[in-house]
Amino acid sequence: MVKLVYVWFALKVALCSCQSDKRENGFQKARSDYKVSKIGTLPQVANESSGLAWNERNKTFWTHNDSGGKPELYEIDYQGNLRSTWVIPSAQNVDWEDLAQAPDGTVYIGDIGNNANKRKDLAIYIARPGEPVTSKITFDYPDQKAFPPAPDELNFDCEAFFYQKNNLFLFSKNRSKTNPYVKLYQLPARPGHHSAMLLDSISINSQVTSADINPSGTRFALLTYGKILIFDITDGVINFKKPTDCIKVAKKQMEAILFVNEQDLLMTNEQQQLFLITHR
Repeated sequence: MVKLVYVWFALKVALCSCQSDKRENGFQKARSDYKVSKIGTLPQVANESSGLAWNERNKTFWTHNDSGGKPELYEIDYQGNLRSTWVIPSAQNVDWEDLAQAPDGTVYIGDIGNNANKRKDLAIYIARPGEPVTSKITFDYPDQKAFPPAPDELNFDCEAFFYQKNNLFLFSKNRSKTNPYVKLYQLPARPGHHSAMLLDSISINSQVTSADINPSGTRFALLTYGKILIFDITDGVINFKKPTDCIKVAKKQMEAILFVNEQDLLMTNEQQQLFLITHR
């Protein structure tokens, strides 16, 4: 049974293309504009890498494991070597899915995975390097009325978010086969309980697994199973109005993405592979 699941997933990724996104949303196929290079292998301690954040001080990056892993971040270099381990105080990894980061180095850890759309304990931990205390955001989706909702309304799982100007922007993982909309929500990036504000939605024929924004705040990327979708940002407003590039990257189960500069990206998968996507 497990082998059949892997075969099904590999086939799904292999068949994932940019054609429907070009036709329905106006993306441009951009694979030829980018070079995708495998640059390293992650250590065994990070065997289910699911999120990425930049470590400016050491020119390395942070990653973490998926659901059930230890409440720890792992500092990794560009060759995939483990440099250090950051234990997050007073935290629990129910289903950690992505990392976001503020300009001052504050890291937001998204315990936001919600595969069955049943969770009522969604949380985002706020951690600062060198500080022994971790604060916490809890939140709800005000448009979710049932736990779980009907099969055609399974839009309350989330594996992707980023930080921008004191807010967090969350992107749902569109699990509904008949209603494949990715929803965009906004949360204030401060401790306490908040209701997520629904900002926008878009139909995407692939499930979103990670997101990031470039340093200047002029574009953001959504990673899906098999491709990266790039959106431009106008006047600092985060929405789906400016789709630009669709980059096919069928590299197994891609789970985490990070801008390393204005255009180039770092990407990991759950097979411990580390990729650099550079603009030609």
